[in-house]
Amino acid sequence: MAFIYREIRIDAPPELVWDALRDVGALHRRLARGFVTDVRLEEGARVVTFANGIVARELIVAVDEERRRLVWSVVGGRMTHHNASAQVFPDGGRGSRFVWIADLLPHGLAPAISAMMDQGLVAIKRTLEDGRSAG
Repeated sequence: MAFIYREIRIDAPPELVWDALRDVGALHRRLARGFVTDVRLEEGARVVTFANGIVARELIVAVDEERRRLVWSVVGGRMTHHNASAQVFPDGGRGSRFVWIADLLPHGLAPAISAMMDQGLVAIKRTLEDGRSAG
């Protein structure tokens, strides 16, 4: 199974970063503007449209308020297995550390998913640091 780990420092309070991450229906407005272009909520899931045209149905597995951790799983499409999590940690005075982990099969999709995660983190950092991620 492919394992992808990404981490980035964000110059924003962890409360703000978590509030944007946990708002699963506003991914395209509050967390990753430009990387995600649309989100449609379904019962227990969201349908995410990415800027590159890919559409993924993501089951929302857990929203852990205490640990500031969101877990989701992409179902359907080319992946036979996908589980991902994003977690927010305090980092320094008012900054945050954003950790994104994905496990997936088949292994051959790892380079493309890694590249998407890298692009996503750039968008997340930009969105949260520009101060317009609230509501």
